[in-house]
Amino acid sequence: MLILGIGLAIFGVGAISAPLMATVGIVTLIGILMIVAGAAHVVSAFASGKWSGVFLSNVIGILYAVVGFFILENPLESAVGITLLLGAFFCVSGIFRIIFALRERFPTWGWALLNVAVTLLLGIIIWRQLPESSLWLIGLLVGIDFIFTGWSWIMLALAVRSVAKPESVGG
Repeated sequence: MLILGIGLAIFGVGAISAPLMATVGIVTLIGILMIVAGAAHVVSAFASGKWSGVFLSNVIGILYAVVGFFILENPLESAVGITLLLGAFFCVSGIFRIIFALRERFPTWGWALLNVAVTLLLGIIIWRQLPESSLWLIGLLVGIDFIFTGWSWIMLALAVRSVAKPESVGG
């Protein structure tokens, strides 16, 4: 766990240091995963025998693969599209969550409202900075996530280590 945490934190710092390279790498990985998912869809459709969803499953699998190839063909342009979707998601989900927080007034709704305001602000910043933000945003966000995830793993490993140490009996 400790090694994984340190590795993630190092990769996170690297992604933040070179967000364009991290963005291209992540978008490329998404393209590869879509091609693999498409192939798995088609193979599983044929392997499952006769069922009414074979045709539709094959179409979906082919769609996955085609989109994956398009992403691999143009990773920077794909990053723009992914960033646009991310910005739109932040804006729309922010608006809906603001309405929910104001309407429900659940315990700690003020903190939730602050969180949602930040999410909405991020969406607006992304939207206003397109297409330039697409070159650094994905790499930056993944880098930040890797750092925090790595730190969590490091802390967990240290906590487990301190609990697992047998206490020495005096004698």
